Amino acid sequence: MNVQAKTFTDDLGRDVEVPDHPTRIISLYDVDVTIPLIELGVFPIASHGRIGLDGTPYLRSSRLLTGVDFDNSDIRYIGSTEIDLETITALAPDLIITAPGRASAIEPLQAIAPTVSLDAARLGGPHVYQKLAELTGRQDALKYLEARYQANIAALKRNLNPSDISVSVLQPLNGKINIYHTYRSLGRVLRDAGFKFPALIDNIAPSGRLQVSPEYLPDLDADYIFDPFRDDRNNGAKAEIGAMNDIFPDFCRFLRACRDGRYILVSREIAISNSYGALSMMTALITSHIVADRFRPPYGPTTKSPENAPKS
Repeated sequence: MNVQAKTFTDDLGRDVEVPDHPTRIISLYDVDVTIPLIELGVFPIASHGRIGLDGTPYLRSSRLLTGVDFDNSDIRYIGSTEIDLETITALAPDLIITAPGRASAIEPLQAIAPTVSLDAARLGGPHVYQKLAELTGRQDALKYLEARYQANIAALKRNLNPSDISVSVLQPLNGKINIYHTYRSLGRVLRDAGFKFPALIDNIAPSGRLQVSPEYLPDLDADYIFDPFRDDRNNGAKAEIGAMNDIFPDFCRFLRACRDGRYILVSREIAISNSYGALSMMTALITSHIVADRFRPPYGPTTKSPENAPKS
Protein backbone atom coordinates (compact mmCIF):
# COMPACT_ATOMS: atom_id res chain seq x y z
CA MET A 1 0.00 0.00 0.00
CA ASN A 2 1.37 3.40 -0.96
CA VAL A 3 1.80 5.81 1.93
CA GLN A 4 0.99 9.42 1.19
CA ALA A 5 3.90 11.75 1.85
CA LYS A 6 4.50 15.46 2.23
CA THR A 7 7.58 17.65 2.18
CA PHE A 8 8.60 18.98 5.58
CA THR A 9 11.35 21.57 6.17
CA ASP A 10 13.15 20.89 9.43
CA ASP A 11 15.23 23.24 11.56
CA LEU A 12 18.44 22.30 9.78
CA GLY A 13 16.90 23.63 6.57
CA ARG A 14 16.51 20.14 5.12
CA ASP A 15 13.48 19.23 2.98
CA VAL A 16 12.42 15.75 4.04
CA GLU A 17 9.68 13.57 2.57
CA VAL A 18 7.66 12.43 5.61
CA PRO A 19 4.46 10.37 5.92
CA ASP A 20 1.31 12.43 5.81
CA HIS A 21 0.02 10.53 8.87
CA PRO A 22 2.95 8.91 10.71
CA THR A 23 1.99 6.12 13.08
CA ARG A 24 5.36 4.72 14.18
CA ILE A 25 7.33 7.71 15.47
CA ILE A 26 10.62 7.41 17.33
CA SER A 27 11.74 10.37 19.45
CA LEU A 28 15.40 11.01 20.19
CA TYR A 29 14.82 13.69 22.85
CA ASP A 30 12.55 13.08 25.82
CA VAL A 31 12.15 16.66 27.08
CA ASP A 32 11.72 18.54 23.80
CA VAL A 33 10.10 15.91 21.56
CA THR A 34 8.55 13.04 23.53
CA ILE A 35 6.67 15.11 26.11
CA PRO A 36 5.26 17.53 23.50
CA LEU A 37 4.13 14.58 21.38
CA ILE A 38 2.34 13.04 24.37
CA GLU A 39 0.63 16.37 25.14
CA LEU A 40 -0.53 16.54 21.52
CA GLY A 41 -2.04 13.08 21.91
CA VAL A 42 0.61 11.16 19.97
CA PHE A 43 2.55 8.36 21.68
CA PRO A 44 5.88 7.54 20.04
CA ILE A 45 6.69 3.84 19.79
CA ALA A 46 10.14 4.47 21.31
CA SER A 47 12.09 7.30 22.89
CA HIS A 48 15.40 8.51 24.21
CA GLY A 49 15.40 8.64 28.00
CA ARG A 50 17.55 8.79 31.13
CA ILE A 51 18.86 6.19 33.57
CA GLY A 52 18.02 6.67 37.25
CA LEU A 53 20.35 5.96 40.14
CA ASP A 54 18.66 2.57 40.50
CA GLY A 55 19.35 1.70 36.86
CA THR A 56 15.75 2.19 35.74
CA PRO A 57 15.15 4.15 32.51
CA TYR A 58 12.78 7.11 32.69
CA LEU A 59 11.52 10.05 30.63
CA ARG A 60 12.80 13.21 32.27
CA SER A 61 9.92 15.22 33.79
CA SER A 62 7.27 13.23 31.94
CA ARG A 63 5.77 11.50 34.95
CA LEU A 64 5.38 14.88 36.67
CA LEU A 65 3.86 16.58 33.63
CA THR A 66 1.95 13.88 31.74
CA GLY A 67 1.84 10.84 34.03
CA VAL A 68 3.46 8.81 31.24
CA ASP A 69 6.75 6.94 31.56
CA PHE A 70 8.38 3.83 30.15
CA ASP A 71 7.04 1.59 32.91
CA ASN A 72 3.37 2.47 32.41
CA SER A 73 3.18 2.85 28.63
CA ASP A 74 4.14 1.04 25.43
CA ILE A 75 6.94 3.53 24.71
CA ARG A 76 10.20 1.62 24.41
CA TYR A 77 13.47 2.91 25.84
CA ILE A 78 16.22 3.09 23.17
CA GLY A 79 19.10 4.72 25.03
CA SER A 80 20.32 7.91 26.64
CA THR A 81 23.85 9.04 25.76
CA GLU A 82 24.05 6.39 23.05
CA ILE A 83 21.13 5.38 20.86
CA ASP A 84 20.78 1.76 19.70
CA LEU A 85 20.48 2.01 15.91
CA GLU A 86 19.84 -1.72 15.52
CA THR A 87 16.87 -1.48 17.84
CA ILE A 88 15.55 1.52 15.92
CA THR A 89 15.84 -0.42 12.66
CA ALA A 90 14.04 -3.44 14.14
CA LEU A 91 11.17 -1.21 15.31
CA ALA A 92 10.48 -0.17 11.70
CA PRO A 93 9.65 3.50 12.35
CA ASP A 94 7.99 5.60 9.69
CA LEU A 95 9.36 8.85 11.19
CA ILE A 96 12.30 9.73 13.46
CA ILE A 97 12.38 13.08 15.25
CA THR A 98 15.65 14.32 16.71
CA ALA A 99 17.27 17.59 17.74
CA PRO A 100 20.63 19.31 17.12
CA GLY A 101 23.34 17.98 19.39
CA ARG A 102 21.73 14.58 19.92
CA ALA A 103 24.00 11.53 20.14
CA SER A 104 23.18 10.06 16.72
CA ALA A 105 24.03 11.80 13.46
CA ILE A 106 21.27 12.47 10.94
CA GLU A 107 22.71 10.35 8.11
CA PRO A 108 22.45 6.86 9.66
CA LEU A 109 19.01 7.71 11.02
CA GLN A 110 17.80 8.93 7.61
CA ALA A 111 18.91 5.58 6.16
CA ILE A 112 16.43 3.88 8.51
CA ALA A 113 13.41 6.20 8.12
CA PRO A 114 12.59 9.83 7.28
CA THR A 115 14.33 11.91 9.96
CA VAL A 116 13.71 15.52 10.94
CA SER A 117 15.53 17.74 13.43
CA LEU A 118 13.71 20.29 15.61
CA ASP A 119 15.65 22.92 17.56
CA ALA A 120 13.84 23.93 20.76
CA ALA A 121 17.01 25.36 22.31
CA ARG A 122 17.40 27.95 19.55
CA LEU A 123 13.84 28.48 18.31
CA GLY A 124 11.80 27.85 21.46
CA GLY A 125 8.97 25.66 22.63
CA PRO A 126 6.13 27.27 20.65
CA HIS A 127 8.01 26.70 17.39
CA VAL A 128 8.61 23.02 18.17
CA TYR A 129 4.96 22.45 19.11
CA GLN A 130 3.84 24.03 15.84
CA LYS A 131 6.22 21.81 13.89
CA LEU A 132 5.16 18.67 15.73
CA ALA A 133 1.48 19.51 15.23
CA GLU A 134 2.20 19.96 11.51
CA LEU A 135 4.01 16.62 11.34
CA THR A 136 1.29 14.69 13.16
CA GLY A 137 -1.86 16.53 12.09
CA ARG A 138 -2.61 17.58 15.68
CA GLN A 139 -3.21 21.29 15.06
CA ASP A 140 -6.57 21.19 16.87
CA ALA A 141 -4.98 19.70 19.99
CA LEU A 142 -2.34 22.44 19.94
CA LYS A 143 -5.05 25.09 19.58
CA TYR A 144 -6.69 23.93 22.81
CA LEU A 145 -3.39 23.72 24.70
CA GLU A 146 -2.52 27.26 23.64
CA ALA A 147 -5.99 28.56 24.55
CA ARG A 148 -5.60 27.17 28.07
CA TYR A 149 -2.18 28.77 28.43
CA GLN A 150 -3.39 32.18 27.26
CA ALA A 151 -6.30 31.97 29.70
CA ASN A 152 -3.81 31.32 32.51
CA ILE A 153 -1.68 34.31 31.51
CA ALA A 154 -4.78 36.52 31.33
CA ALA A 155 -5.81 35.43 34.83
CA LEU A 156 -2.33 36.25 36.14
CA LYS A 157 -2.52 39.73 34.64
CA ARG A 158 -5.94 40.35 36.16
CA ASN A 159 -4.47 39.91 39.62
CA LEU A 160 -1.11 41.65 39.15
CA ASN A 161 0.51 44.42 37.16
CA PRO A 162 3.63 42.56 35.98
CA SER A 163 5.16 45.58 34.26
CA ASP A 164 5.65 47.12 37.72
CA ILE A 165 7.37 44.02 39.15
CA SER A 166 10.97 42.95 38.54
CA VAL A 167 11.99 39.30 38.49
CA SER A 168 15.17 37.31 38.05
CA VAL A 169 15.91 33.64 37.36
CA LEU A 170 19.29 32.22 38.35
CA GLN A 171 20.97 29.04 39.53
CA PRO A 172 24.39 28.01 40.83
CA LEU A 173 26.41 25.95 38.36
CA ASN A 174 30.04 24.86 38.54
CA GLY A 175 31.06 27.68 40.85
CA LYS A 176 29.32 30.39 38.82
CA ILE A 177 25.84 31.84 38.46
CA ASN A 178 23.91 30.51 35.48
CA ILE A 179 21.36 32.81 33.84
CA TYR A 180 19.19 32.59 30.71
CA HIS A 181 17.38 35.24 28.72
CA THR A 182 14.30 32.99 29.00
CA TYR A 183 14.51 29.96 31.28
CA ARG A 184 12.24 27.50 29.48
CA SER A 185 8.66 27.34 30.82
CA LEU A 186 9.43 29.50 33.86
CA GLY A 187 11.02 32.21 31.76
CA ARG A 188 8.34 32.06 29.09
CA VAL A 189 5.57 32.66 31.61
CA LEU A 190 7.46 35.58 33.17
CA ARG A 191 8.13 37.19 29.78
CA ASP A 192 4.69 36.52 28.30
CA ALA A 193 3.11 38.08 31.39
CA GLY A 194 5.29 41.19 31.01
CA PHE A 195 7.48 41.13 34.13
CA LYS A 196 10.67 43.22 34.15
CA PHE A 197 14.15 41.64 34.21
CA PRO A 198 17.55 43.04 35.25
CA ALA A 199 19.58 44.48 32.37
CA LEU A 200 22.17 41.72 32.73
CA ILE A 201 19.52 39.14 31.82
CA ASP A 202 17.72 41.26 29.22
CA ASN A 203 20.98 41.80 27.33
CA ILE A 204 21.45 38.06 26.74
CA ALA A 205 20.42 36.90 23.26
CA PRO A 206 16.82 35.59 23.27
CA SER A 207 17.88 31.95 22.97
CA GLY A 208 21.09 32.34 24.96
CA ARG A 209 22.46 31.84 28.43
CA LEU A 210 25.41 33.22 30.38
CA GLN A 211 27.57 32.15 33.29
CA VAL A 212 28.79 35.03 35.42
CA SER A 213 31.15 35.23 38.37
CA PRO A 214 29.80 35.81 41.91
CA GLU A 215 30.52 39.55 41.96
CA TYR A 216 27.65 40.02 39.49
CA LEU A 217 25.11 38.68 41.99
CA PRO A 218 23.87 42.16 43.11
CA ASP A 219 23.19 42.97 39.45
CA LEU A 220 20.68 40.10 39.41
CA ASP A 221 18.63 41.37 42.34
CA ALA A 222 14.91 41.98 41.73
CA ASP A 223 11.59 42.13 43.54
CA TYR A 224 11.42 38.32 43.21
CA ILE A 225 14.17 35.82 42.43
CA PHE A 226 13.40 32.32 41.17
CA ASP A 227 15.97 29.54 41.54
CA PRO A 228 15.20 26.18 39.83
CA PHE A 229 16.52 23.34 42.01
CA ARG A 230 16.90 19.60 41.44
CA ASP A 231 13.81 18.17 43.10
CA ASP A 232 14.56 14.75 41.62
CA ARG A 233 17.29 14.37 44.23
CA ASN A 234 17.07 13.97 48.00
CA ASN A 235 17.58 17.28 49.82
CA GLY A 236 17.70 19.06 46.47
CA ALA A 237 16.42 22.39 47.84
CA LYS A 238 18.91 22.33 50.72
CA ALA A 239 21.73 21.48 48.31
CA GLU A 240 20.73 24.38 46.05
CA ILE A 241 21.05 26.91 48.86
CA GLY A 242 24.31 25.28 49.91
CA ALA A 243 25.66 25.67 46.38
CA MET A 244 24.69 29.35 46.37
CA ASN A 245 26.48 29.87 49.69
CA ASP A 246 29.54 28.07 48.31
CA ILE A 247 29.62 30.54 45.42
CA PHE A 248 28.85 33.64 47.48
CA PRO A 249 29.01 33.05 51.27
CA ASP A 250 25.97 34.43 53.08
CA PHE A 251 24.59 35.42 49.67
CA CYS A 252 21.11 36.18 51.01
CA ARG A 253 22.38 39.28 52.85
CA PHE A 254 23.31 40.88 49.53
CA LEU A 255 19.98 40.37 47.75
CA ARG A 256 16.96 42.45 48.69
CA ALA A 257 14.64 39.77 47.36
CA CYS A 258 16.24 37.15 49.58
CA ARG A 259 16.32 39.35 52.70
CA ASP A 260 12.61 40.06 52.23
CA GLY A 261 11.70 36.38 51.79
CA ARG A 262 11.19 36.63 48.03
CA TYR A 263 13.83 34.11 46.95
CA ILE A 264 11.64 31.36 45.51
CA LEU A 265 12.86 27.82 44.90
CA VAL A 266 11.03 26.09 42.03
CA SER A 267 11.20 22.59 40.59
CA ARG A 268 13.86 22.43 37.89
CA GLU A 269 12.28 19.26 36.50
CA ILE A 270 9.17 21.27 35.71
CA ALA A 271 10.76 24.62 34.89
CA ILE A 272 13.21 23.02 32.41
CA SER A 273 10.36 21.73 30.26
CA ASN A 274 8.76 23.60 27.37
CA SER A 275 5.52 21.67 27.86
CA TYR A 276 2.08 23.17 28.35
CA GLY A 277 1.74 21.22 31.57
CA ALA A 278 4.85 22.98 32.85
CA LEU A 279 3.53 26.35 31.68
CA SER A 280 0.33 25.85 33.68
CA MET A 281 2.25 24.83 36.79
CA MET A 282 4.67 27.74 36.51
CA THR A 283 1.83 30.22 35.97
CA ALA A 284 0.07 28.97 39.09
CA LEU A 285 3.28 29.02 41.14
CA ILE A 286 4.23 32.55 40.07
CA THR A 287 0.72 33.84 40.68
CA SER A 288 0.35 32.26 44.10
CA HIS A 289 3.75 33.40 45.38
CA ILE A 290 3.51 37.00 44.19
CA VAL A 291 -0.19 37.50 44.94
CA ALA A 292 0.27 36.06 48.45
CA ASP A 293 3.21 38.38 49.06
CA ARG A 294 1.74 41.58 47.65
CA PHE A 295 -1.76 41.22 49.06
CA ARG A 296 -1.04 39.59 52.40
CA PRO A 297 -3.48 40.76 55.09
CA PRO A 298 -1.89 43.32 57.44
CA TYR A 299 -2.38 41.33 60.65
CA GLY A 300 0.22 38.60 60.99
CA PRO A 301 0.52 35.99 63.72
CA THR A 302 2.65 38.26 65.94
CA THR A 303 0.49 41.35 65.43
CA LYS A 304 -2.24 42.26 67.90
CA SER A 305 -5.65 41.78 66.35
CA PRO A 306 -7.85 44.85 65.92
CA GLU A 307 -10.66 45.34 68.40
CA ASN A 308 -13.33 44.66 65.81
CA ALA A 309 -11.81 41.38 64.63
CA PRO A 310 -14.35 38.52 64.41
CA LYS A 311 -14.45 36.29 67.46
CA SER A 312 -13.65 32.62 66.96
